[in-house]
Amino acid sequence: MEHKYNNDFPIYRKLANNKSFYKITSDKSFEEIQVIGSKKIFYQHEANQYPEMLRIKDMISFFEGIYLELNKEEWDSEL
Repeated sequence: MEHKYNNDFPIYRKLANNKSFYKITSDKSFEEIQVIGSKKIFYQHEANQYPEMLRIKDMISFFEGIYLELNKEEWDSEL
C-alpha cells in the first residue's frame, strides 16, 4: 500500500499493534498515548538527540509498516 502524506503538522500515527498512538506536532516533538492494559498514559516528547529525530522521521514515513496512519478523530477518541 502506498501512503501519501505531507509534512503539515500535526500528523497522526499509531503502532500496528494499537498500543501507542502519536500526534506529531513538529519534526522535533510529538505526543504519545500509550495503552497498558486498561490504562492510558500520556507523554510529551521533545527530540533533542539524533536517534529521537530519526524516530519521528520513521513515524512520518510509515517505516517498515510499524507505524500506521491515524486520523484526528481516532486520536481524540483515545484521550
